[in-house]
Amino acid sequence: MAMMAIRNSASRRTMMSSPISGLRYMSTWWKNVEPAPKDPILGVTEAFLADSSPDKVNVGVGAYRDDNGKPVVLDCVREAERRIAGTSFMEYLPMGGSVKMVEETLKLAYGDNSEFIKDKRIAAVQSLSGTGACRVFADFQKRFCPGSQIYIPVPTWSNHHNIWRDAQVPQKTYHYYHPETKGLDFKGLMDDVKNAPEGSFFLLHACAHNPTGVDPTEEQWREISQLFKAKNHFAFFDMAYQGFASGDPARDAKSIRIFLEDGHHIGISQSYAKNMGLYGQRVGCLSVLCGDEKQAVTVKSQLQQLARPMYSNPPLHGAQIVSTILGDPELKSLWLKEVKIMADRIIGMRTTLRESLEKLGSPLSWEHVTKQIGMFCYSGLTPQQVDRLTSEYHIYMTRNGRISMAGVTTGNVGYLANAIHEVTKSS
Repeated sequence: MAMMAIRNSASRRTMMSSPISGLRYMSTWWKNVEPAPKDPILGVTEAFLADSSPDKVNVGVGAYRDDNGKPVVLDCVREAERRIAGTSFMEYLPMGGSVKMVEETLKLAYGDNSEFIKDKRIAAVQSLSGTGACRVFADFQKRFCPGSQIYIPVPTWSNHHNIWRDAQVPQKTYHYYHPETKGLDFKGLMDDVKNAPEGSFFLLHACAHNPTGVDPTEEQWREISQLFKAKNHFAFFDMAYQGFASGDPARDAKSIRIFLEDGHHIGISQSYAKNMGLYGQRVGCLSVLCGDEKQAVTVKSQLQQLARPMYSNPPLHGAQIVSTILGDPELKSLWLKEVKIMADRIIGMRTTLRESLEKLGSPLSWEHVTKQIGMFCYSGLTPQQVDRLTSEYHIYMTRNGRISMAGVTTGNVGYLANAIHEVTKSS
Protein backbone atom coordinates (compact mmCIF):
# COMPACT_ATOMS: atom_id res chain seq x y z
CA MET A 1 0.00 0.00 0.00
CA ALA A 2 2.83 2.38 0.86
CA MET A 3 4.58 1.66 -2.45
CA MET A 4 1.30 2.29 -4.33
CA ALA A 5 0.84 5.64 -2.57
CA ILE A 6 4.40 6.63 -3.51
CA ARG A 7 3.80 5.65 -7.15
CA ASN A 8 0.51 7.61 -7.23
CA SER A 9 2.18 10.65 -5.69
CA ALA A 10 5.02 10.47 -8.22
CA SER A 11 2.51 10.11 -11.02
CA ARG A 12 0.70 13.26 -9.90
CA ARG A 13 3.98 15.16 -9.69
CA THR A 14 4.91 14.02 -13.20
CA MET A 15 1.49 15.04 -14.55
CA MET A 16 1.64 18.49 -12.91
CA SER A 17 5.23 19.05 -14.07
CA SER A 18 4.40 18.14 -17.67
CA PRO A 19 3.78 21.31 -19.75
CA ILE A 20 1.00 19.62 -21.73
CA SER A 21 -0.82 18.25 -18.70
CA GLY A 22 -0.34 21.56 -16.91
CA LEU A 23 -2.02 23.45 -19.75
CA ARG A 24 -4.81 20.89 -19.78
CA TYR A 25 -5.28 21.43 -16.04
CA MET A 26 -5.28 25.24 -16.32
CA SER A 27 -7.73 25.23 -19.22
CA THR A 28 -10.43 24.13 -16.80
CA TRP A 29 -10.27 27.52 -15.06
CA TRP A 30 -12.32 29.25 -17.76
CA LYS A 31 -14.30 26.34 -19.17
CA ASN A 32 -17.61 27.89 -18.08
CA VAL A 33 -16.97 31.22 -19.86
CA GLU A 34 -19.33 31.79 -22.77
CA PRO A 35 -18.64 34.22 -25.66
CA ALA A 36 -20.00 37.69 -24.94
CA PRO A 37 -22.79 38.87 -27.21
CA LYS A 38 -21.64 41.27 -29.91
CA ASP A 39 -22.23 44.95 -29.27
CA PRO A 40 -25.17 45.93 -31.52
CA ILE A 41 -23.45 49.13 -32.66
CA LEU A 42 -19.85 47.98 -33.01
CA GLY A 43 -21.05 44.83 -34.76
CA VAL A 44 -22.52 46.99 -37.53
CA THR A 45 -19.11 48.53 -38.22
CA GLU A 46 -17.46 45.12 -38.30
CA ALA A 47 -19.95 43.90 -40.90
CA PHE A 48 -19.51 47.08 -42.94
CA LEU A 49 -15.72 46.73 -43.01
CA ALA A 50 -16.04 43.10 -44.16
CA ASP A 51 -18.29 44.07 -47.10
CA SER A 52 -16.38 44.47 -50.38
CA SER A 53 -19.20 46.26 -52.25
CA PRO A 54 -18.18 49.65 -53.68
CA ASP A 55 -21.70 50.92 -52.92
CA LYS A 56 -21.64 50.18 -49.21
CA VAL A 57 -22.83 52.87 -46.80
CA ASN A 58 -22.38 52.95 -43.03
CA VAL A 59 -25.02 54.95 -41.19
CA GLY A 60 -24.62 52.99 -37.98
CA VAL A 61 -21.51 54.55 -36.45
CA GLY A 62 -22.02 57.35 -33.94
CA ALA A 63 -19.13 59.50 -35.11
CA TYR A 64 -19.20 62.64 -37.23
CA ARG A 65 -18.13 62.55 -40.87
CA ASP A 66 -17.64 65.40 -43.32
CA ASP A 67 -19.54 65.60 -46.59
CA ASN A 68 -17.00 63.25 -48.15
CA GLY A 69 -17.64 60.66 -45.48
CA LYS A 70 -14.26 61.24 -43.83
CA PRO A 71 -13.47 61.62 -40.11
CA VAL A 72 -12.88 65.19 -38.97
CA VAL A 73 -10.29 66.76 -36.68
CA LEU A 74 -11.45 70.27 -35.79
CA ASP A 75 -9.11 73.19 -36.51
CA CYS A 76 -9.41 74.33 -32.89
CA VAL A 77 -8.20 70.89 -31.80
CA ARG A 78 -5.24 70.99 -34.19
CA GLU A 79 -4.24 74.41 -32.87
CA ALA A 80 -4.60 73.26 -29.26
CA GLU A 81 -2.40 70.26 -29.99
CA ARG A 82 0.19 72.52 -31.62
CA ARG A 83 0.30 74.65 -28.47
CA ILE A 84 0.70 71.75 -26.06
CA ALA A 85 3.15 69.80 -28.25
CA GLY A 86 6.47 69.21 -26.54
CA THR A 87 5.09 69.80 -23.07
CA SER A 88 7.43 68.72 -20.32
CA PHE A 89 4.58 67.58 -18.06
CA MET A 90 3.61 63.93 -18.54
CA GLU A 91 2.92 62.97 -14.94
CA TYR A 92 -0.28 61.73 -13.36
CA LEU A 93 -3.23 64.03 -13.00
CA PRO A 94 -4.92 64.09 -9.57
CA MET A 95 -7.70 61.54 -9.05
CA GLY A 96 -10.21 64.29 -9.82
CA GLY A 97 -8.46 65.15 -13.07
CA SER A 98 -7.51 68.50 -14.57
CA VAL A 99 -8.85 71.31 -12.41
CA LYS A 100 -8.79 73.74 -15.35
CA MET A 101 -10.68 71.37 -17.65
CA VAL A 102 -13.32 70.70 -15.00
CA GLU A 103 -13.77 74.43 -14.31
CA GLU A 104 -14.34 75.22 -18.00
CA THR A 105 -16.64 72.23 -18.43
CA LEU A 106 -18.87 73.26 -15.56
CA LYS A 107 -19.37 76.67 -17.17
CA LEU A 108 -20.77 74.98 -20.29
CA ALA A 109 -23.35 73.07 -18.28
CA TYR A 110 -24.24 75.43 -15.44
CA GLY A 111 -23.55 78.78 -17.17
CA ASP A 112 -20.60 81.18 -17.21
CA ASN A 113 -22.01 83.19 -14.31
CA SER A 114 -23.49 80.31 -12.35
CA GLU A 115 -24.07 81.02 -8.67
CA PHE A 116 -23.44 77.33 -7.96
CA ILE A 117 -19.92 77.57 -9.40
CA LYS A 118 -19.22 80.79 -7.47
CA ASP A 119 -20.49 79.24 -4.24
CA LYS A 120 -18.43 76.07 -4.84
CA ARG A 121 -21.48 73.87 -4.46
CA ILE A 122 -20.61 71.48 -7.30
CA ALA A 123 -18.67 68.26 -6.72
CA ALA A 124 -16.99 67.50 -10.05
CA VAL A 125 -14.32 65.17 -11.41
CA GLN A 126 -12.83 64.55 -14.83
CA SER A 127 -14.16 61.28 -16.24
CA LEU A 128 -13.47 58.80 -19.01
CA SER A 129 -15.87 60.55 -21.37
CA GLY A 130 -19.63 60.23 -20.78
CA THR A 131 -19.53 56.48 -20.23
CA GLY A 132 -17.10 56.85 -17.36
CA ALA A 133 -19.14 59.66 -15.82
CA CYS A 134 -22.28 57.54 -15.88
CA ARG A 135 -20.46 54.56 -14.40
CA VAL A 136 -18.88 56.48 -11.52
CA PHE A 137 -22.25 58.03 -10.71
CA ALA A 138 -23.97 54.62 -10.88
CA ASP A 139 -21.46 53.27 -8.36
CA PHE A 140 -21.92 56.39 -6.22
CA GLN A 141 -25.68 55.82 -6.25
CA LYS A 142 -25.24 52.18 -5.30
CA ARG A 143 -22.86 52.95 -2.44
CA PHE A 144 -24.74 55.83 -0.83
CA CYS A 145 -28.36 55.05 -1.81
CA PRO A 146 -28.18 51.25 -1.70
CA GLY A 147 -31.93 50.69 -1.77
CA SER A 148 -32.55 52.91 -4.77
CA GLN A 149 -33.20 52.09 -8.42
CA ILE A 150 -32.77 54.00 -11.67
CA TYR A 151 -35.53 54.82 -14.16
CA ILE A 152 -34.25 54.67 -17.74
CA PRO A 153 -36.21 55.81 -20.84
CA VAL A 154 -37.48 53.43 -23.51
CA PRO A 155 -35.53 53.42 -25.72
CA THR A 156 -32.11 54.66 -24.66
CA TRP A 157 -28.45 54.25 -25.56
CA SER A 158 -27.91 50.53 -25.02
CA ASN A 159 -24.85 51.02 -22.81
CA HIS A 160 -26.93 52.81 -20.17
CA HIS A 161 -28.45 49.46 -19.21
CA ASN A 162 -25.00 47.83 -19.04
CA ILE A 163 -23.61 50.60 -16.84
CA TRP A 164 -26.26 50.52 -14.12
CA ARG A 165 -26.53 46.71 -14.33
CA ASP A 166 -22.82 46.25 -13.68
CA ALA A 167 -23.04 48.77 -10.84
CA GLN A 168 -25.76 46.48 -9.45
CA VAL A 169 -28.40 49.21 -9.39
CA PRO A 170 -31.89 47.83 -10.10
CA GLN A 171 -33.49 49.30 -13.22
CA LYS A 172 -36.99 50.39 -14.11
CA THR A 173 -38.07 51.98 -17.37
CA TYR A 174 -40.31 54.90 -18.25
CA HIS A 175 -42.21 55.75 -21.41
CA TYR A 176 -40.47 58.14 -23.77
CA TYR A 177 -40.88 57.42 -27.49
CA HIS A 178 -44.24 57.04 -29.24
CA PRO A 179 -43.80 54.64 -32.21
CA GLU A 180 -46.95 55.72 -34.01
CA THR A 181 -46.23 59.46 -33.96
CA LYS A 182 -42.44 58.92 -34.00
CA GLY A 183 -42.34 61.65 -31.37
CA LEU A 184 -42.42 62.05 -27.61
CA ASP A 185 -44.88 60.04 -25.52
CA PHE A 186 -45.29 62.97 -23.14
CA LYS A 187 -48.37 61.62 -21.38
CA GLY A 188 -46.77 58.22 -20.80
CA LEU A 189 -43.60 59.89 -19.53
CA MET A 190 -45.47 62.12 -17.09
CA ASP A 191 -47.62 59.24 -15.84
CA ASP A 192 -44.51 57.17 -15.12
CA VAL A 193 -42.78 60.06 -13.35
CA LYS A 194 -45.92 60.62 -11.27
CA ASN A 195 -46.35 56.94 -10.38
CA ALA A 196 -42.70 56.32 -9.46
CA PRO A 197 -42.01 56.13 -5.71
CA GLU A 198 -41.11 59.46 -4.20
CA GLY A 199 -37.39 60.22 -4.31
CA SER A 200 -36.62 58.03 -7.33
CA PHE A 201 -33.59 58.41 -9.59
CA PHE A 202 -34.25 59.18 -13.27
CA LEU A 203 -31.82 59.16 -16.17
CA LEU A 204 -32.60 62.02 -18.57
CA HIS A 205 -31.03 62.85 -21.94
CA ALA A 206 -30.27 66.58 -21.81
CA CYS A 207 -30.58 67.04 -25.58
CA ALA A 208 -30.47 65.07 -28.84
CA HIS A 209 -31.93 61.92 -27.28
CA ASN A 210 -30.06 58.79 -28.38
CA PRO A 211 -31.34 56.90 -30.34
CA THR A 212 -34.56 58.74 -31.20
CA GLY A 213 -33.51 62.36 -31.71
CA VAL A 214 -36.77 63.28 -29.95
CA ASP A 215 -36.53 65.97 -27.25
CA PRO A 216 -39.21 67.57 -25.06
CA THR A 217 -40.07 71.17 -25.87
CA GLU A 218 -39.02 73.89 -23.45
CA GLU A 219 -42.52 74.03 -22.01
CA GLN A 220 -42.58 70.24 -21.59
CA TRP A 221 -39.22 70.38 -19.81
CA ARG A 222 -40.74 72.92 -17.40
CA GLU A 223 -43.64 70.59 -16.68
CA ILE A 224 -41.29 67.66 -16.17
CA SER A 225 -39.18 69.72 -13.77
CA GLN A 226 -42.20 70.77 -11.73
CA LEU A 227 -43.40 67.19 -11.41
CA PHE A 228 -39.91 66.05 -10.41
CA LYS A 229 -39.97 68.72 -7.71
CA ALA A 230 -43.36 67.62 -6.43
CA LYS A 231 -42.18 64.00 -6.26
CA ASN A 232 -38.71 64.86 -4.91
CA HIS A 233 -37.07 62.85 -7.71
CA PHE A 234 -33.37 63.07 -8.54
CA ALA A 235 -32.50 63.91 -12.15
CA PHE A 236 -29.27 62.62 -13.63
CA PHE A 237 -28.62 64.23 -17.02
CA ASP A 238 -26.51 62.53 -19.66
CA MET A 239 -25.37 65.37 -21.95
CA ALA A 240 -23.34 63.79 -24.73
CA TYR A 241 -24.29 66.23 -27.49
CA GLN A 242 -24.10 69.77 -26.11
CA GLY A 243 -23.68 72.13 -29.06
CA PHE A 244 -23.84 69.22 -31.48
CA ALA A 245 -27.65 69.15 -31.47
CA SER A 246 -28.66 72.70 -32.38
CA GLY A 247 -25.26 74.29 -32.92
CA ASP A 248 -25.72 76.37 -29.76
CA PRO A 249 -24.31 74.93 -26.48
CA ALA A 250 -26.49 77.23 -24.33
CA ARG A 251 -29.66 76.17 -26.12
CA ASP A 252 -28.73 72.51 -25.81
CA ALA A 253 -28.29 72.94 -22.05
CA LYS A 254 -31.76 74.46 -21.63
CA SER A 255 -33.23 71.39 -19.93
CA ILE A 256 -30.50 71.52 -17.28
CA ARG A 257 -30.89 75.25 -16.76
CA ILE A 258 -34.65 74.81 -16.22
CA PHE A 259 -34.04 72.22 -13.50
CA LEU A 260 -31.46 74.49 -11.88
CA GLU A 261 -33.85 77.45 -11.92
CA ASP A 262 -36.44 75.27 -10.18
CA GLY A 263 -34.07 74.46 -7.33
CA HIS A 264 -33.17 70.84 -8.12
CA HIS A 265 -29.95 69.22 -6.97
CA ILE A 266 -28.92 67.28 -10.07
CA GLY A 267 -26.12 65.17 -11.52
CA ILE A 268 -24.62 65.67 -14.99
CA SER A 269 -22.48 63.57 -17.30
CA GLN A 270 -20.65 65.58 -19.98
CA SER A 271 -18.59 64.37 -22.91
CA TYR A 272 -16.34 65.92 -25.55
CA ALA A 273 -16.47 62.94 -27.90
CA LYS A 274 -19.03 64.43 -30.28
CA ASN A 275 -18.84 68.19 -29.87
CA MET A 276 -15.04 68.38 -30.10
CA GLY A 277 -14.49 65.15 -32.03
CA LEU A 278 -12.33 63.78 -29.19
CA TYR A 279 -13.81 60.28 -29.45
CA GLY A 280 -10.62 58.38 -28.70
CA GLN A 281 -9.30 60.78 -26.06
CA ARG A 282 -12.06 59.73 -23.61
CA VAL A 283 -12.47 63.08 -21.91
CA GLY A 284 -15.56 64.11 -19.96
CA CYS A 285 -16.82 65.29 -16.60
CA LEU A 286 -19.13 64.11 -13.83
CA SER A 287 -20.72 66.73 -11.60
CA VAL A 288 -23.17 66.62 -8.70
CA LEU A 289 -24.81 69.78 -7.36
CA CYS A 290 -24.81 69.83 -3.56
CA GLY A 291 -26.41 71.85 -0.77
CA ASP A 292 -23.28 73.77 0.21
CA GLU A 293 -19.51 73.90 -0.26
CA LYS A 294 -18.80 71.51 2.62
CA GLN A 295 -21.11 68.87 1.16
CA ALA A 296 -19.54 69.35 -2.29
CA VAL A 297 -16.07 68.70 -0.88
CA THR A 298 -17.32 65.52 0.80
CA VAL A 299 -19.10 64.23 -2.29
CA LYS A 300 -16.08 64.95 -4.51
CA SER A 301 -13.86 62.98 -2.14
CA GLN A 302 -16.16 59.99 -2.52
CA LEU A 303 -16.32 60.30 -6.32
CA GLN A 304 -12.51 60.27 -6.36
CA GLN A 305 -12.49 57.28 -4.02
CA LEU A 306 -14.71 55.39 -6.47
CA ALA A 307 -12.50 56.32 -9.41
CA ARG A 308 -9.29 55.22 -7.68
CA PRO A 309 -9.73 51.42 -8.02
CA MET A 310 -11.34 51.79 -11.48
CA TYR A 311 -8.65 53.73 -13.33
CA SER A 312 -6.71 55.60 -10.60
CA ASN A 313 -6.70 58.92 -12.46
CA PRO A 314 -7.92 60.12 -15.86
CA PRO A 315 -5.76 60.69 -18.98
CA LEU A 316 -3.89 63.94 -19.49
CA HIS A 317 -3.85 64.71 -23.22
CA GLY A 318 -7.57 65.12 -23.89
CA ALA A 319 -7.95 67.30 -20.81
CA GLN A 320 -5.15 69.55 -22.04
CA ILE A 321 -6.88 69.93 -25.42
CA VAL A 322 -10.23 70.85 -23.84
CA SER A 323 -8.79 73.30 -21.30
CA THR A 324 -6.64 74.96 -23.97
CA ILE A 325 -9.63 75.47 -26.27
CA LEU A 326 -12.15 76.60 -23.66
CA GLY A 327 -9.61 78.69 -21.75
CA ASP A 328 -8.65 80.78 -24.79
CA PRO A 329 -11.33 83.19 -26.11
CA GLU A 330 -10.07 82.94 -29.69
CA LEU A 331 -9.97 79.15 -29.72
CA LYS A 332 -13.32 78.89 -27.96
CA SER A 333 -14.86 81.17 -30.58
CA LEU A 334 -13.41 78.96 -33.32
CA TRP A 335 -14.83 75.86 -31.60
CA LEU A 336 -18.29 77.41 -31.40
CA LYS A 337 -18.15 78.11 -35.14
CA GLU A 338 -16.97 74.59 -35.95
CA VAL A 339 -19.53 72.84 -33.76
CA LYS A 340 -22.27 74.87 -35.47
CA ILE A 341 -20.94 73.84 -38.88
CA MET A 342 -21.21 70.18 -37.84
CA ALA A 343 -24.72 70.61 -36.45
CA ASP A 344 -25.89 72.57 -39.50
CA ARG A 345 -24.55 69.91 -41.91
CA ILE A 346 -26.53 67.22 -40.09
CA ILE A 347 -29.67 69.38 -40.05
CA GLY A 348 -29.21 69.97 -43.78
CA MET A 349 -28.87 66.24 -44.47
CA ARG A 350 -32.13 65.63 -42.59
CA THR A 351 -33.90 68.05 -44.92
CA THR A 352 -32.33 66.50 -48.02
CA LEU A 353 -33.18 62.94 -46.98
CA ARG A 354 -36.79 63.84 -46.29
CA GLU A 355 -37.17 65.77 -49.56
CA SER A 356 -35.58 62.92 -51.52
CA LEU A 357 -38.03 60.38 -50.06
CA GLU A 358 -40.98 62.64 -50.80
CA LYS A 359 -39.84 63.21 -54.39
CA LEU A 360 -39.68 59.45 -54.89
CA GLY A 361 -43.39 59.33 -54.08
CA SER A 362 -43.10 57.52 -50.76
CA PRO A 363 -46.54 56.69 -49.35
CA LEU A 364 -45.21 57.26 -45.83
CA SER A 365 -44.76 60.46 -43.86
CA TRP A 366 -41.13 61.40 -43.28
CA GLU A 367 -41.83 64.55 -41.30
CA HIS A 368 -40.18 63.03 -38.25
CA VAL A 369 -36.81 63.06 -40.02
CA THR A 370 -36.66 66.85 -39.80
CA LYS A 371 -38.50 67.15 -36.48
CA GLN A 372 -35.94 65.03 -34.66
CA ILE A 373 -32.60 66.57 -33.73
CA GLY A 374 -28.99 65.57 -33.24
CA MET A 375 -26.80 62.87 -34.66
CA PHE A 376 -29.47 60.18 -34.93
CA CYS A 377 -32.73 59.72 -36.78
CA TYR A 378 -35.12 57.09 -35.47
CA SER A 379 -36.43 56.20 -38.89
CA GLY A 380 -39.27 53.84 -38.04
CA LEU A 381 -37.75 51.11 -40.21
CA THR A 382 -38.46 47.59 -38.99
CA PRO A 383 -35.68 45.05 -38.32
CA GLN A 384 -36.79 43.19 -41.46
CA GLN A 385 -36.51 46.34 -43.57
CA VAL A 386 -33.09 47.07 -42.11
CA ASP A 387 -32.01 43.53 -43.01
CA ARG A 388 -33.12 44.15 -46.61
CA LEU A 389 -31.18 47.40 -46.75
CA THR A 390 -28.08 45.48 -45.73
CA SER A 391 -28.50 42.38 -47.88
CA GLU A 392 -29.78 44.12 -51.04
CA TYR A 393 -28.20 47.58 -50.88
CA HIS A 394 -25.16 47.18 -48.58
CA ILE A 395 -26.46 49.85 -46.22
CA TYR A 396 -25.55 49.30 -42.58
CA MET A 397 -27.38 50.54 -39.49
CA THR A 398 -28.60 49.11 -36.19
CA ARG A 399 -31.67 46.88 -36.49
CA ASN A 400 -33.84 49.30 -34.51
CA GLY A 401 -33.80 51.60 -37.55
CA ARG A 402 -31.49 54.21 -36.05
CA ILE A 403 -29.75 56.19 -38.80
CA SER A 404 -26.60 58.09 -37.94
CA MET A 405 -27.15 61.30 -39.88
CA ALA A 406 -23.43 62.02 -39.54
CA GLY A 407 -22.84 59.25 -42.07
CA VAL A 408 -25.24 60.74 -44.63
CA THR A 409 -23.54 62.86 -47.30
CA THR A 410 -24.52 64.63 -50.52
CA GLY A 411 -22.83 61.73 -52.30
CA ASN A 412 -24.90 58.94 -50.73
CA VAL A 413 -28.17 60.56 -49.62
CA GLY A 414 -29.89 59.84 -52.95
CA TYR A 415 -28.81 56.18 -52.86
CA LEU A 416 -29.93 55.90 -49.23
CA ALA A 417 -33.32 57.50 -49.94
CA ASN A 418 -33.95 55.23 -52.93
CA ALA A 419 -33.08 52.12 -50.93
CA ILE A 420 -35.32 53.16 -48.04
CA HIS A 421 -38.13 53.84 -50.51
CA GLU A 422 -37.75 50.40 -52.09
CA VAL A 423 -37.97 48.53 -48.77
CA THR A 424 -40.84 50.64 -47.39
CA LYS A 425 -43.09 51.41 -50.37
CA SER A 426 -45.18 48.32 -49.85
CA SER A 427 -45.94 49.50 -46.32
